Amino acid sequence: MESFFLYSAVILTAIITVPAYRVIKGPTVFDRLIGTNAIATKTIVLICLIGFVFDRIGMFVDITLAYAILGFVGSLTIAKYFSSENTNFRYDD
Repeated sequence: MESFFLYSAVILTAIITVPAYRVIKGPTVFDRLIGTNAIATKTIVLICLIGFVFDRIGMFVDITLAYAILGFVGSLTIAKYFSSENTNFRYDD
């Protein structure tokens, strides 16, 4: 079972490169923000898998909860900044 979690962690690390491309080449700030949130979500799952591998899931769940709260607050802060600072991000059809 430990090898399953280890292989899942390796595959998940490879999957993180997809939203990383969106963060680097994103055409708008909001695409980059969504890519960053996707990376954070996958990182949370990766940290939990590492906790299962090391048989210390209780400690790693605490770490992931703190990471999730920081990511959420950071995303809200960035979104609030861009929504109040500049309203030219509207897409008109």
